[in-house]
Amino acid sequence: MKIILKYLITLFIIGFSFTAKSQILNAESLRKVTDTSGFSGSASLDFSLKRDLNDYLGFSSSIHIQYKMNAHLVLLKNDIELQNIEGNKFENAGITHLRYNYRFHPRIAWEVFTQGQYNKVSKIEFRGLLGTGPRFKLTTSEKYKCYFGTHIMYEYEELSDGITHIQRDFRSTSYLSFSLYPTKTLSIISTTYYQPKLKNFGDYRVSNQSSLLIDLFKNFAFKTSYTFIYDETPAIGIPNSQYSLESGFVYSFD
Repeated sequence: MKIILKYLITLFIIGFSFTAKSQILNAESLRKVTDTSGFSGSASLDFSLKRDLNDYLGFSSSIHIQYKMNAHLVLLKNDIELQNIEGNKFENAGITHLRYNYRFHPRIAWEVFTQGQYNKVSKIEFRGLLGTGPRFKLTTSEKYKCYFGTHIMYEYEELSDGITHIQRDFRSTSYLSFSLYPTKTLSIISTTYYQPKLKNFGDYRVSNQSSLLIDLFKNFAFKTSYTFIYDETPAIGIPNSQYSLESGFVYSFD
């Protein structure tokens, strides 16, 4: 009964998540490393409150479900974010990401992924991605893990700034991800992405997300995450750099 309840709760959260979308997706965040076949995953809910020239209130949710069978792994990740500035209506943003991973060597896998995204605040009407490439496991220690991936992806992007035309480009996308486990109840996860256009390496994006997780009790943890994004050519009127600091709770299952 407990197992059925866990899956029902997770499916309910996923159903809510698809009604809105997130700004930034880190496909490595909270990825479950396991040798056991079957379903596993996690769900997190974060909050942020900031006051500068404006009052800012934000809510974000991240859902990660994966299914592993022998050398095959299918991963679904969905991030959503709701933002309220100066008491105005909530604006939403989000990403849905689907990835297939085939491990043909103990330390090498081949990945294929697709992704859909929109972000009203950053004037991204729609951004769609389709890519593939290898993923390498760089370490063998259980106290820390490091992965490197390098891919080629096709990007379709519509911006709502009223000036920029629809863009269709090929980009290189590479990531370096590491996880540290200094104690049984403490985890540090950090992933950095670099995504230049193949026809113009001066047009690139860099993003990093670093998270600290503290286990509270079985299946639940407290999480604090810092995210930084730099886009060399954002929509008109949007700054090149964006960052956020969020805290919340994570529920995981396997």
